Amino acid sequence: MTENRGGGGAAGVDWDAEAASFDEEPDHGLRDPEVRGAWAERLRDWLPIDAGDVLDLGCGTGSLSLLAAEQGHRVTGVDLSPAMVGLARAKLAGRDAVFLLGDAATPPVGEQRFDVVLARHVLWALPDPGRALRRWWGLLRPAGRLVLVEGVWGKAGIPADAVAGLVEPFGGQVLVERLSENSALWGKDVDDERYAVVVRGD
Repeated sequence: MTENRGGGGAAGVDWDAEAASFDEEPDHGLRDPEVRGAWAERLRDWLPIDAGDVLDLGCGTGSLSLLAAEQGHRVTGVDLSPAMVGLARAKLAGRDAVFLLGDAATPPVGEQRFDVVLARHVLWALPDPGRALRRWWGLLRPAGRLVLVEGVWGKAGIPADAVAGLVEPFGGQVLVERLSENSALWGKDVDDERYAVVVRGD
């Protein structure tokens, strides 16, 4: 699985080496109009209607950051790979977006607060998911939300029930959305567990 964009060199992958071909996967580059449209639709449901500040952790080449920016949000992206950050900056040139080099588990954003913390295929690869989630929740404004897109691929990944259990103590409203059957998101049919967990503080 090449989708984990966490800290600490997730799964031992050299993400700088992967950067040039990363967008070739349908759900990475979102180059296919149907795949791109499917992700844009999901983000419209998960993100606030009004323009807000979105922190995209493990942002990779910035494909989801671009969709969020196109929907009017101000985006801060964080990734451990300089090559990925460079591609994201190029992809969102001229947009209301900034990309920082850093570990998704401990984003280098200081005391800044966000309306949304977004992470796709990042949490499962972190050494201490619970600690990272607590940190992310603390970066949100009072009515903010966590948007976590994760899955289980063979022996890798983290089940939806596990993520829901980790965020339940935060006291927010927890929604689990199953995504495996939405083949448009992946550019193909999948038979593994893919889902989103959205935690709303409002």
